[in-house]
Formats: sequence, structure tokens, C-alpha cells
Amino acid sequence: MKILTVVGARPQFIKAAPVSRALAREGLDEVIVHTGQHFDERMSDVFFDELSIPKPAYNLHVNSLGHGAMTGRMLEALEEVALKEKPDWFLIYGDTNSTLAGALCAAKLHIRIAHVESGLRSYNRKMPEEINRVVADHLSELLWPPLSKI
Repeated sequence: MKILTVVGARPQFIKAAPVSRALAREGLDEVIVHTGQHFDERMSDVFFDELSIPKPAYNLHVNSLGHGAMTGRMLEALEEVALKEKPDWFLIYGDTNSTLAGALCAAKLHIRIAHVESGLRSYNRKMPEEINRVVADHLSELLWPPLSKI
């Protein structure tokens, strides 16, 4: 089984570290795609090195744009990667433009989606992250919310 993991921002790198190790232990084929949303060495490369995350197979280098342009360029590039790699699943994290682009790409290509850190809500639709969360959750087949103490 092939998993296409979409990451692009610091919180996603941190969440991806233990998940990538678990996928490897299970013998699953993970292809990591870095959208480039956080691109500075201190905001990106250092996390891959220090958390022992496998280097991305693809870096889309999409950053420093408005929400629409960034999401659109990521979507276009992710589609090319997905058509080449033919994954069984997209694995997305959080609520960034990278998350939204991954969810839209997978849904349009009829590829199953798993969303890590799903279910969070601010109920403030003026926040771009809230729109990204709602859409990603709605399109995902597997929803993995953060654990909390009761």
C-alpha cells in the first residue's frame, strides 16, 4: 500500500515524525511531499533532520503567495505527483493551505484521504484555517482527532 503524505508547515513536520515511523514499521510505502509552505531551513529542514523524518521525495517550492494562488499551485503540482505515484491514500495534517490542497487533489482523483488532527473547530469562518479544516474533514474518509484528557 502506498501512502502519499502531504506536509508543508512546522506543525505538520512534528506530527508526521511518529506517523512516518509507524508507517515504516508496518511496511507501508510512504512518499512524502513537501509543499514548501514553510521553506526556510530553520522552519523546515531542521525538523526533518532532528526528528529523523525521511527526506521528502518531492518539494513543490510553493510559498510566499496569497491563499488562492498558493493553494492552486499546490493543487496543480500535487495532481502531477499523484498521477505519477498512484497512491492508495493521501495523508494530510492540520489546517494549512497544504492540507486543503492535498484534500482537494485526492478527492478529485478519487483517492482515499486520512486527516490527522481532524475535528478541531473555531467556528470562525473568517479564519482561513477554519475553512481548510471543515473542507478537509468533509472530504476525508479517516479522521484522526487529537487526543485530549477528559
